[in-house]
Amino acid sequence: MISSFDLIKLSALLKDFYNLTQIRITVFDDSFHELAAYPEELALFCRIIRTDANGREECMMCDKSACRIAAKRHSPYTYRCHAGLTETIAPLYLGNIVIGYLLFGQVFSYPSHEDGWQQIEALCKNYQIDLSELKKACCLQPLISDDYIESASHILQAVASLLCLERMVTLKQQELPAQIDEYLSHHLSDELTSQTLCRRFHIGRTQLYEISMQSYGVGIAEHIRNLRIEKAKRLLTESRLPLAEIAAQCGFKDYNNFITVFRKNVGVPPKKYLKQVQQK
Repeated sequence: MISSFDLIKLSALLKDFYNLTQIRITVFDDSFHELAAYPEELALFCRIIRTDANGREECMMCDKSACRIAAKRHSPYTYRCHAGLTETIAPLYLGNIVIGYLLFGQVFSYPSHEDGWQQIEALCKNYQIDLSELKKACCLQPLISDDYIESASHILQAVASLLCLERMVTLKQQELPAQIDEYLSHHLSDELTSQTLCRRFHIGRTQLYEISMQSYGVGIAEHIRNLRIEKAKRLLTESRLPLAEIAAQCGFKDYNNFITVFRKNVGVPPKKYLKQVQQK
């Protein structure tokens, strides 16, 4: 998928985020390629880690793994990177499709520099780097509290929403992931399998799986199931249809299977879910 970004507006927004938080922020496209960052230069700590080939590879793998987790969660994801610094990543969505990611990172979130260094030294001891220089770089890092990181993650989510709302990020709707997403949205009551989708879009199962993981963050069967449950939740709260009819409209041929899947995904059966919503 190709996502196009208004890089002028995007860069200005990244700069605003940095001015507020003093934390470096980066935007990736849906294939995990870095498009823009502010400041452009990595922190000294990260530059030292990346002088080692394995350290550099671990950085890239760590970012990709976090992107996939954030996409599956549909929300910001905060974690410690392979070298011991804290980062947060938020997926960018248009509809149900992931079109990119925002990441802030290189944050030193430890009670003290000495506490942090003990953990970081253990994580980085096998890299071919100057550990004394890495320790100096750690001491240059400001100590950031968990509360501060949480607040920054809320701002990050707001930035992600703004990107989509203002159409700074646009999606070429003719592309295959968008076609598949639109088709699924209009055919949830039909029998939807990987075989039928492969025949419909003239692609192989491997390609379909890769598209689903990259665009939706989960396999195609799980994505279809999630869409059906979301539709069922809407019908439960917006209509007076009997449960059997709701199940049928959402593509569940077996009523008991619908109840089982709904409870597994939502945590409660449909009737209890409706009661909880009505009580709010």
